[in-house]
Amino acid sequence: MALTPVQAGRQTHRKGRSAWWWVHHWLGLKLAIFMTFVLATGTLATLSNEIDWLVDPAQRVMPREVPTASWGDWAAAVKAAEPEATLQYLAAPLDPWFAARVVIERPDGGLRIAYVDPWTSEVRGVHGWFNVNRFLRNTHRHLMMPVDIGVPIVGSMALVLLVSMITGLVTYKKFWRGFTRLPQWRKGRQGEARRFTGDLHRFAGLWSIWFLALIIVTGVWYVVEVFGGQAPPGPRPKVVTGAAQPVGSELDAVIARAQAADPGLRIAGVSFPDDKGRGVLVAGQAKAILVRDRANAVWVDPRNGEVLLTARGEDLNLHQRISEAADPLHFGTFGGLATRLIWFVFGVVMTGLSVTGVMIYSLRMARAQDEARPRHGLVRLWVSFGPAAYPALGLILISLALTPGAVIAASGG
Repeated sequence: MALTPVQAGRQTHRKGRSAWWWVHHWLGLKLAIFMTFVLATGTLATLSNEIDWLVDPAQRVMPREVPTASWGDWAAAVKAAEPEATLQYLAAPLDPWFAARVVIERPDGGLRIAYVDPWTSEVRGVHGWFNVNRFLRNTHRHLMMPVDIGVPIVGSMALVLLVSMITGLVTYKKFWRGFTRLPQWRKGRQGEARRFTGDLHRFAGLWSIWFLALIIVTGVWYVVEVFGGQAPPGPRPKVVTGAAQPVGSELDAVIARAQAADPGLRIAGVSFPDDKGRGVLVAGQAKAILVRDRANAVWVDPRNGEVLLTARGEDLNLHQRISEAADPLHFGTFGGLATRLIWFVFGVVMTGLSVTGVMIYSLRMARAQDEARPRHGLVRLWVSFGPAAYPALGLILISLALTPGAVIAASGG
């Protein structure tokens, strides 16, 4: 019997939807191992400083209701504890219960972080530069590989996420209704595990669309930067020579000059004079939103207190503002602990989408499996991943294998 035009149209529509579903299914399954690794490390990276705080007692302090010691006091305490070391960077506590951090370089070239009680200036410990935070950030960003190689590999997952998002919406008929369709477990129904997992997958995916889109855009931007699309650098001060590293009252005087040059600057960190002769850099947040601390900066010559240059985030051009916004948006750092927690929760959801997608396929295969040739669930999954499983596992193992070398390099070995 010949199909009517309406029936033929419906059949074509179903075939089209089936093709979209196949793409969604294929990407989600074949790349699940590597995608889950990237999403999981990125999720943990949002709270990596808090993880370090939990595992390292030197970073934990008791908040007090009295004013903290000065930046100069913190620097002087570290210099007294490590007289042969060169001070590189001094960071304010992330939250009141965090110690201040001072990055130092020892004569052997090894980097260390000294943790200082903000109120007493007590040096609570001097530990390796390569900590949980650095491991998660480097693993998530470039798999411990050279940046030009690792970033494009990780960034390609943003394109996979984009295709998965589009195909998921196309195959979910009248998806807008799914925002209020809560997953429900109906005990006793055949195939209920697969049905419930599918409902949970769709519900979580819909409510995380905004977050998924944000991660896609910023992930693609990181790849664009690697291939030459990075924004032009901001202004730089004139070169000064013979600048010493100020500590104690000398550093406090430098910071006071910087604060006077930009009264609205909320100081987050201080960089000490380097071999390029740029004086002391005092950076933080001010009027501009979604910029890194470096966008608001004052350079001061420590020899005479001269303000060499004042840079403000609101003066950056559009290209520079886009570049500055990438990190705060990707990791949720712009709103402190509150936004980092939100980013962590939605990161868990995205990681869960990758896992539940594999679960849906596994349950579907279990139902259709030939009972004459039963397979263990893990074996069935491994076979379903196909050849893509080997490069995925290879990239993960390479990243882990490169970690000890990164640790040794950071310690000056």
